[in-house]
Amino acid sequence: MTATVWLSLVAACLVISLTPGAGAINTMTNSLNEGWRRSIWGIVGQQLALVVHVAIVAAGVGLLVARVPWLFETVRYLGAAYLVFLGIRLIAARVPEVVADDEEPKPAEGRWPMLRRGFWVNLLNPKAIVFFLAFVPQFIRLDRDPWPQYLLLISTVVVIDVVVMWFVFAATARTFRRLTASAGGRRTLNTVFGALFIAVAALLLFVH
Repeated sequence: MTATVWLSLVAACLVISLTPGAGAINTMTNSLNEGWRRSIWGIVGQQLALVVHVAIVAAGVGLLVARVPWLFETVRYLGAAYLVFLGIRLIAARVPEVVADDEEPKPAEGRWPMLRRGFWVNLLNPKAIVFFLAFVPQFIRLDRDPWPQYLLLISTVVVIDVVVMWFVFAATARTFRRLTASAGGRRTLNTVFGALFIAVAALLLFVH
């Protein structure tokens, strides 16, 4: 991959990562609820899903998903259903009132649940597979050894997405942290981000 092609890849990755979607909403929700530092675990899960997507495309399975309507639709509906589940769970989550001095504070969410949720949020997005089908061939030359090219591509995609998710979306969510000081503020934020999850699910279903 030449320097010019790589810079084009970097530019494309920046545009893709900065486009708000389910991954960005998940990252901001984690940052609000668990703090900026701990939100990295959800971001790691999302990157693992991106690696799987590229591997699927490289193995040719992505082409099968794109060409078999019922398989694509199954993954699409599963992805939308999972986002709706996350949205409803967030909206319906119990928000405790101000914690008394003799009460235990809310325990932090474990790293594994955050990583797992981030993984499924990104993986259950069939449009990502179709996108990578169109995206990857632009930067892979078939007349050269593909594996170093794939390694460079996925490394670039992951590094840029981590930087954007952690230092843009997760950091932006920190500006709303003052709202989490009250039960009403936390309830409002849960409702807003839950509704955003459901809205992304609707786009996944109805926008083709």
